[in-house]
This record gives sequence, structure tokens and C-alpha cells, in this order.
Amino acid sequence: MSTPPDASPEPARISGVGEASTEDALAAVEHQLSLLWRRARSMSQRLSRQVHPEMEPAAYGLLSVLRSEGPIRLTELASRIGVGKPSVSRQVAFLEGLGLVSKAADPLDGRAQAISLTAKGEEKMHLVQDARREVFRERLAEWPAGELEAFAGYMAKLNSSYERDGFPRDEVL
Repeated sequence: MSTPPDASPEPARISGVGEASTEDALAAVEHQLSLLWRRARSMSQRLSRQVHPEMEPAAYGLLSVLRSEGPIRLTELASRIGVGKPSVSRQVAFLEGLGLVSKAADPLDGRAQAISLTAKGEEKMHLVQDARREVFRERLAEWPAGELEAFAGYMAKLNSSYERDGFPRDEVL
């Protein structure tokens, strides 16, 4: 039997016997996050195809970072998404070929290049990210504001715990 979309899961539903043990609760969190990540990858695949039919989801991630961060060096861009420079360089070349990003001399160091969205890239990302936000609005429309705030707080707490592993701190939107 599945849980109705408007029902909050109770601890008994997680462990099956009342109060969940820490191990049961961690297993339930891991399961739910894995499911969310799979769905997020699928959504990224669809969104990337809306920008360009041949674009990989990794390239969409680069565009998202460029849109929120502004001009950024290749090394910093690779660090932000957690992949190597060669992979990012390949994606940037693809995006540059589509006219979605451009490279310019970094104003702080003329030897380095800063990568930024072009006007075309900004327009495409605006349309696609508006569509993504609408999906979230639809999925979460019936959640009370307090639950949304609590969920955002828990997600922020989880994400900040990854900073101990060297992941960069993301700015709050």
C-alpha cells in the first residue's frame, strides 16, 4: 500500500514497528535521497535537452552554475560541480560552439579566462529554469509554508555537512 501524496510518513511506516531505530531511519533517508537523486538526474536530462537536443546533463549543470555565479574560471567551475578540468573543458567547448557561453580574459588575471553565459545562454536558461521552478511549484503546492521551510532547513543542513569533505559552500538563493 502506498502513502497518499498529502500524508506525512510516520516513524511506524519507516520501521514497521513504531519508533524507528537510528539505522532504520538512516536507511529510509538513504533510500529517499537515492530516489530523489535518480529523479533529479532524469529531470536534468530532460532540461538539458530543452536547451539543446545533444546537450548532456553535465553541461546543463555548468550553465546553472554560470547563471548563478556569473563569470568564473574553468578551475573554479570544475570545483563547483565536482568534476575534473578536462571534462569541464570539453563541456565548455561544446557550449561555446552552441553560442551559449563565451570566454574572456579574467579581469583579475589576464593570463586566465573567465567563462560566462552569452545573451543566448541566459535566455535559454531563463526559460528552462522557469519551467523547472514550475515543476517544483506543482509538486509542492499543497505543502504548508512551515513544512517547506523545515524541509529547506534540513536540506541546507545536509548540504552544509558536505563542506567538511571539501565541497564549496553554495550561496543561498
